[in-house]
Amino acid sequence: MQKGIIGKKIGMTQLFDEKGMVVPVTVIEAGPCVVVQKKTVESDGYQAVQLGFGEVKANRVTKPAKGHFEKAGVAPKKTLREFRFDSIEEINVGDIIKADAFAAGDKVDVCGISKGKGYAGTIKRWNNHSLKASHGTGPVARHAGSNGSTSSPSRVFKGKRLPGHLGAERVTVQNLAVVKIDAENNLIAVKGAIPGAKGGIVVLTDSVKA
Repeated sequence: MQKGIIGKKIGMTQLFDEKGMVVPVTVIEAGPCVVVQKKTVESDGYQAVQLGFGEVKANRVTKPAKGHFEKAGVAPKKTLREFRFDSIEEINVGDIIKADAFAAGDKVDVCGISKGKGYAGTIKRWNNHSLKASHGTGPVARHAGSNGSTSSPSRVFKGKRLPGHLGAERVTVQNLAVVKIDAENNLIAVKGAIPGAKGGIVVLTDSVKA
């Protein structure tokens, strides 16, 4: 059965495996999540389940959202995410999904919003090569350089790698191994780094490449 859960990035630390090797891990507070809605092909054109995560005061949600939660018979949740599964017959509205839905050794994909880095130049944003910093280069060692062509085509091609906004976008890291599960505290430790800052919302799903 396919699995998915919403979580919050806690931070990074180290664990030791059975061979005594250090494993860098990211700790995620995963769940508990409640099933707020089931979407079917007959009613919505596709099938998915909507999960809610994080407590929020009732007076902090809009009236439409309040009605949505009341229809499901669940308390208001701060974050809602949809998961498209091949089979949702065994999942019902009101079910609770916890961190123990996953197990150590599972491979997961983690999706989150990357750290925003503001306006960045081409070297930081696209890993462009810099010019030499001496011998007459001038104060342009980190500039983008020549931009366009000659009179033909007299324009800059779309997709040219230029300075601009870096980060703060949806990023997925694939095929990370689950190292440890702490079901009592709803914690999942995955090997390696995941997108986003501490406290950021992330989504864990079964790896599509496993």
